[in-house]
Amino acid sequence: MTQLNLYFSRDEFACKDGCGFDVVDAELLQVLTDLREHFQSPVIVKSGCRCEQHNARIKGSPNSQHLLGKAADIAVTNTPASEVQDYLLRVYPNTYGIGKYSIWTHIDVRPEKARW
Repeated sequence: MTQLNLYFSRDEFACKDGCGFDVVDAELLQVLTDLREHFQSPVIVKSGCRCEQHNARIKGSPNSQHLLGKAADIAVTNTPASEVQDYLLRVYPNTYGIGKYSIWTHIDVRPEKARW
């Protein structure tokens, strides 16, 4: 297991189909590290990198940032998804992709603003 920093390992971001794709964008890692430190609670990566086959199998967007290692679907331990979303929207009002879901949050580090 390769540690990326104090809080995250490369394995946490690896494609779920076992293909070995585990590239993690440095900017995404910084955003997730900021979340971890802000909430003082572990950030769980539910989905990180996706190869094209896995992304297609789960019906992900063909242009998904997960395909580039620039996105993660996350949950913060003991923190409602709505609080995580509110924080991200407040800190990054004009950039990144932020998707709001009931029990998890999507964050990607695309250069333009996207919301859903």
